[in-house]
Amino acid sequence: QVELVESGGGLVQAGGSLRLSCAASGNISGIKGMAWYRQAPARLRALVAEMYANDRRDYADSVKGRFTISGDIAQKTVHLQMNNLKPEDTDIYYCNLWDSEHNYWGQGTQVTVSS
Repeated sequence: QVELVESGGGLVQAGGSLRLSCAASGNISGIKGMAWYRQAPARLRALVAEMYANDRRDYADSVKGRFTISGDIAQKTVHLQMNNLKPEDTDIYYCNLWDSEHNYWGQGTQVTVSS
């Protein structure tokens, strides 16, 4: 059984920082990448940042220059350093891991940015 566990969410004032972490466990082979998504109620889940096994990294335009994804694919860990947070960054953030056949999700962690 594969499990992704996120941590690090919380409440922060605008301009502040948070660091999200995710660790995956279970029998997973051939990991292609790990990523962070965000979702607000009644909205689609949207990509925030992704990290491929070849070390390529991509970011949503809204977070470029503010967020940094890092981690170790072999260790099945991924982090998201979020700086200069804005109220519009408020959402539930989900960790994602994918291989050639499967897509796995964490349970989500709430990030709330107050103005």
